[in-house]
Amino acid sequence: MGATILTDLGMEILIPLCAVIGIVFSLFQWFLVSKVTVSNDKAATSHASGDDKNGYSESLIEEEEGINDHNVVTKCAEIQNAISEGATSFLFTMYQYVGVFMVAFAILILVFLGSVEGFSTKNQPCTYDSTKTCKPALATAVFSTISFLLGAVTSVVSGFLGMKIATYANARTTLEARKGVGKAFIVAFRSGAVMGFLLAANGLLVLFITILLFKMYYGEDWEGLFEAITGYGLGGSSMALFGRVGGGIYTKAADVGADLVGKVERNIPEDDPRNPAVIADNVGDNVGDIAGMGSDLFGSYAESSCAALVVASISSFGVNHELTAMLYPLLISSVGILVCLITTLFATDFFEVKAVKEIEPALKKQLIISTALMTIGIAVVSWVALPSTFTIFNFGVQKEVKSWQLFLCVAVGLWAGLVIGFVTEYYTSNAYSPVQDVADSCRTGAATNVIFGLALGYKSVIIPIFAIAISIFVSFSFAAMYGIAVAALGMLSTIATGLAIDAYGPISDNAGGIAEMAGMSHKIRERTDALDAAGNTTAAIGKGFAIGSAALVSLALFGAFVSRAAISTVDVLTPKVFIGLLVGAMLPYWFSAMTMKSVGSAALKMVEEVRRQFNTIPGLMEGTAKPDYATCVKISTDASIKEMIPPGCLVMLTPLIVGILFGVETLSGVLAGSLVSGVQIAISASNTGGAWDNAKKYIEAGASEHARTLGPKGSDAHKAAVIGDTVGDPLKDTSGPSLNILIKLMAVESLVFAPFFATHGGLLFKLF
Repeated sequence: MGATILTDLGMEILIPLCAVIGIVFSLFQWFLVSKVTVSNDKAATSHASGDDKNGYSESLIEEEEGINDHNVVTKCAEIQNAISEGATSFLFTMYQYVGVFMVAFAILILVFLGSVEGFSTKNQPCTYDSTKTCKPALATAVFSTISFLLGAVTSVVSGFLGMKIATYANARTTLEARKGVGKAFIVAFRSGAVMGFLLAANGLLVLFITILLFKMYYGEDWEGLFEAITGYGLGGSSMALFGRVGGGIYTKAADVGADLVGKVERNIPEDDPRNPAVIADNVGDNVGDIAGMGSDLFGSYAESSCAALVVASISSFGVNHELTAMLYPLLISSVGILVCLITTLFATDFFEVKAVKEIEPALKKQLIISTALMTIGIAVVSWVALPSTFTIFNFGVQKEVKSWQLFLCVAVGLWAGLVIGFVTEYYTSNAYSPVQDVADSCRTGAATNVIFGLALGYKSVIIPIFAIAISIFVSFSFAAMYGIAVAALGMLSTIATGLAIDAYGPISDNAGGIAEMAGMSHKIRERTDALDAAGNTTAAIGKGFAIGSAALVSLALFGAFVSRAAISTVDVLTPKVFIGLLVGAMLPYWFSAMTMKSVGSAALKMVEEVRRQFNTIPGLMEGTAKPDYATCVKISTDASIKEMIPPGCLVMLTPLIVGILFGVETLSGVLAGSLVSGVQIAISASNTGGAWDNAKKYIEAGASEHARTLGPKGSDAHKAAVIGDTVGDPLKDTSGPSLNILIKLMAVESLVFAPFFATHGGLLFKLF
């Protein structure tokens, strides 16, 4: 087995040090963004001082067009405030509801897991080695509950901080766009980096501290310790589910309502201040795309770490108590933070974006540079933190693995992520033929646009599935289920860069909205639109990463669950398993139906309200009267809070009901079925929606001869594109991204409750 080069003490210093560096770097980026002043921040809402220059940065006021207009800055500050207040109040309302759920579910974990051994406080023989004694099930129940709450709180904080940073940065991006597209790009990208590094570092630090604290009680019982840690992943993902679904319904109800009445019926531009749903639409970008996505990727990170740690705890690392090798997954994430830090400097300091056409390549370079550097980082970590040979638990037997094989597992996951990212970009960017074909199909109306878009989405599934399949085969061949868990970690190792690119999109989108509402010149709107179009594509890439990693994570969790529930083989030919497979494959469709319908019914109310205001408020179309933004914000808030509960319950209750009534074998079928069908629907839904959105933007921008023949805004082809975009909105921002949480969450929940299901599950089969 052999010792590792990196000592336990070195590892205990390195992990928190990398996390602290990540936090400090994100605060430094935030400080740089804050140097762009919007107005005297304390007086952003009450300009009672009358001293217009107070707090304004002089260089910003001198517009290229020579207009020295303080009113523009004041207006930007007002709009930014309205968006920030709307987003904050929605998240607080949502967190109150989610908080109740969190407490109820924590009690459920405590009771169910405690009852495994009848709430006994005596030490028990270990599950995998009956010659040793382990801590009682009641201890696992208590510590699982604590880690569940910690994961949930970290997830909520990650989402909330992301939203705060995005609403802080949007108006600053708008104002910097007056100096040029490069300046605006840097502000938007730095703000995204703040979120990326805060989230990656916080997730790592909290997990590391939790492990050290739990270790004080568990001592030598690593099997029990890491079983209790799985609650951290469950807490992170359950909050992410409500954030993604609630935020997704909010943002798309507003977006669909604003587009259908504003663009199609009234022929007014996107984000026109006369549109009553425009503030709700911009708030939605922050609560859905930023807060929801932050929680989602945090959940993926937490779960892949937990899956790897559970399998490692019953392998030679755990049996021989090799702490450095045991925490190899955390070391990968630590090095990832340092790699992403260097990568970020390439976008903000080493190379400057000077023209519109340089934006998308700059973002793509981030992915390539971080992947290349991370490959070196993984090689170094594998060399210093792993023994040259070790054994990995593989369904009852120990499989011998060499350190270079584990390096390949992580690297395969990392590069598969890049492949998925680029395939997603090819199918969703308007620089390539697939989206241009969809745009071209708008010439004959909305129906052909929808047909082409759906075909594109289905086709875009092919290569990502092969990439996931190859990475599963390679990593499982080398290191069994542990290999798959670290492959998922490899895909998520550059999470800070991925999140920075992802958060950049909604910030740019908001910046464009603020420019339009503040009445800024056409030139500035063109710049923010260029930033936004690149952001659309990178958001699709981010979703591709999230879905790909979710597939690997849930498979690793599935493996850990099968081991923990003491199932030797999952035989598809037994009716117990096969009925589970069928039901599991159906669940993503049921879940998608719920979320799509929720967006549809909320959008219906929004359309009616926007129409009512246009018809009943005199002078609204002329711009002499102000719309009632608050009512639209309230419609979105009420609808999303009410509508997020049924899909959430479907996901959270399915494993419990199946496990208790039908037992672990049927549940293993359900997990396999939902994984296989969920990944396909998620990829096609996200890419279809992204392609429709960018086909519309392709026509609006009119950058090529072909695009100009389809335009301009307001033409029949453009209206058909808007309808396609509207159909795609709930696909790409509600159903698609939420599905990856469905497949991960059901797997991690099954793993946490596995001891209970193995002991008390299968009631129906016991009766007959």
